[in-house]
Amino acid sequence: MHLARFPRARFAHLPTPLEPLPRLGAALGIDLWVKRDDCTGLAGGGNKTRKLEFLLGEALAQGADTLVTQGAVQSNHVRQTIAAGARFGLRTEVILEERTGSKASDYMGNGNVLLDKLLGAAIRYVPGGADMVAELEATADSVRQRGGKPYVIPGGGSNTVGALGYVDCARELVVQADGMDLKIDRLVTATGSAGTHAGLVAGFAALSVDIPILGFGVRAPKPKQEENVFNLALATAEKIGAAGRVNREMVVADCDYVGEGYGLVDQGVIDALALAARTEGLLFDPVYSGKALKGLIDQAAKGAFKNERVVFLHTGGAQGLFGYQSVLEPALR
Repeated sequence: MHLARFPRARFAHLPTPLEPLPRLGAALGIDLWVKRDDCTGLAGGGNKTRKLEFLLGEALAQGADTLVTQGAVQSNHVRQTIAAGARFGLRTEVILEERTGSKASDYMGNGNVLLDKLLGAAIRYVPGGADMVAELEATADSVRQRGGKPYVIPGGGSNTVGALGYVDCARELVVQADGMDLKIDRLVTATGSAGTHAGLVAGFAALSVDIPILGFGVRAPKPKQEENVFNLALATAEKIGAAGRVNREMVVADCDYVGEGYGLVDQGVIDALALAARTEGLLFDPVYSGKALKGLIDQAAKGAFKNERVVFLHTGGAQGLFGYQSVLEPALR
């Protein structure tokens, strides 16, 4: 697993901390730790920064002058991509999908959206359910017609190039745990566009490390989510020279905590956000890590992690909290 073979632009703050969560763990009755990928440093950090090191590496190697990507209105990926472009002097054009249907002023104008504008992106909005692959290509074509050279990044940065960031995270986590004499029994993360989850699966498989990964889904039903993760993990493993190491049993997603839909917040998510904040001073986002935390809390109460040391991968995104003020504040009162 020789990742130096792949172009990489280094700007993430790595390694991110691996820390115990004694008060939150006690509240849940489990031995709980956190991998702080909210601390990767780019425009507030988050898991997409690891992916963007490899994506930007390839973009720069290809001589691109414009990054083109997409996401939901409050996309953490979009924020970090625009920041990475700014860091290297690249223009960024983004398509924001009105995926949740919310027209609330805080959702449409605060949180990540405000930061997108501050960072200087060209932003185009499309209705929920739009063909985002077609929208990406249309924007890339527009860049080409103006004489630019676009580099297209899929939603979430989730392709085999982006997934290399979480192959590297798998290696980093194992090195940290070994240095601390810390045996990890399970890794828990949010799973959405699949790149983080797939990269971890491929990374552990390449290293012959048997740490089960549980992904709590934030959008797709379980069969579709597991299929997406498995296919990307297979392709990523092949890319790093570990073909044949990934098997279907390594990919597990629990999609029972999505609630009413992607980006829609329920009381269980709000309770999870408040518990993490009030026990550990940790801020989680309401769309990804908040839903994964809701799942972790409920499953812990059912005894799912008895006698296990669990590491929760914090994927960042607290900037999005400000896009949900009108939803969160009444419930917190």
